[in-house]
Formats: sequence, structure tokens, C-alpha cells
Amino acid sequence: MLETELFALLEQTADAAYTVTEGGEICSWNGAAERLFGYPASEVLHRNIDDVLEARDTLGTSALAGGAEAATRHRDGTSGGIPNFDLEVRTRSGGRIWVNVSTIVFDNQRTGRRLFVRLERDVDLRRRNEERFYRMVQVARQLVALAGDASHHAPVEPLSEQELRILKLFAEGRNSATIARKLSISAQTLRNHLHHINHKLRTHTRLEAVTHARPSRAHRRLLQFGDQWVIRRDEC
Repeated sequence: MLETELFALLEQTADAAYTVTEGGEICSWNGAAERLFGYPASEVLHRNIDDVLEARDTLGTSALAGGAEAATRHRDGTSGGIPNFDLEVRTRSGGRIWVNVSTIVFDNQRTGRRLFVRLERDVDLRRRNEERFYRMVQVARQLVALAGDASHHAPVEPLSEQELRILKLFAEGRNSATIARKLSISAQTLRNHLHHINHKLRTHTRLEAVTHARPSRAHRRLLQFGDQWVIRRDEC
């Protein structure tokens, strides 16, 4: 296959695709790459890919240029196959997004030139959600640690039976809509109960309220269902 045929083939893929030399010089840039990164081909051809995208990773290597490592760079240190890894890159607007990168090595038998074909997909939403989830889990762990301090558990006034039922259902992993239906109350009434519960327990969120009201049980629930707590905190 000639390089011109390769470049024409890459125009047909839905992935952002481009080719670079071993030194990182951009040789082709398809329409999907222009849409994802914002750069038209006329602005990037013959420039160095790392200068254009300013990619960041945790490997301590040149992220997108070619070179001897390009065909074998894996996070686990193994070699062979087509690498697949996430990078944070800069777009033409100046913003930064996460992309998942695959590499295919193309050796031109006629000229002896080696090109690296990069196929990149937008995974920014997934990565941002993962980062947000991690931060929320850290907050949850801090709340569990606070649950061991008895001084935080003394309520301003006792909880009503309805309020205790609500906390118990949240501790069981029920969501707001399910609890409202089970107790035959409206969503607004449930929010009012949560407001009163937080006031009485000197807490700010329902996760903190459950943790403070039932520390030992909350600790077990958070360990087992930590992701559910993080996802459901904003439902009320």
C-alpha cells in the first residue's frame, strides 16, 4: 500500500486519525481529527504532534511522537500488539480533553519510511466521571472516619419515627423516588424530612446523616455500596 492510499483510507474512519513520522512530524490528518481537535489539516501538517496537542500522560515518555517506544508502549511494561491508552490533549480552542489512543505501525516498503498511525476516540466524559467519582469516594471515607467520633452523633433533638424510617431506607440503598413511593409521600415532603434530619443531626447531606446516625452500619454500607452513595447523593 502506498502512503497516499493509506491517507485516503484513514479519511473513511469515524475515529480521529493521523500519521506521524518517527520524529513526530504530522504527515496526514483526517476530517474526524479536525472535528475532534479543532485544527484543520492546513494548520498541522508538517508540524510536530507533541507541539500541536501537548499530550500528557503518566509514562514519562514522549506521548504521541514516534520513536522506538511507539509500537510497544504499554502501562504494564509488556510489548507487542496495538497499544491502547488514555491521554489528555489540547484542542485548538485551548481546552483540554481526554482521548483513547491506538497505534498502528506502517512501514513503507518502497521508501523504507516508517509511519505511526494514531486512532483516537473522545473519552473525556468517562474520565471526568471517574475523577469525580474518586473525589466523592474520598469524601465518603472522611465521613466514615468522622462517624467514629461520638461528639458528632448527639442530635439537637430526637428524630421522629418517619425520619428514622427514611434514614433506614437510605442505608439499605434505596433511592429517593423509591422511598417516596414506599412511604406514600411527595418528593417535596421527602426533601423537607431530609432538611429536618440534617438540622437535628448537625449534618449537611443524607450520606453524612446516615453515617452519623448509624455509624457501624453506614461504614459497612459504604464499603459495599460506595458507588451507589456517590451516584445518588444529588437525587434530593
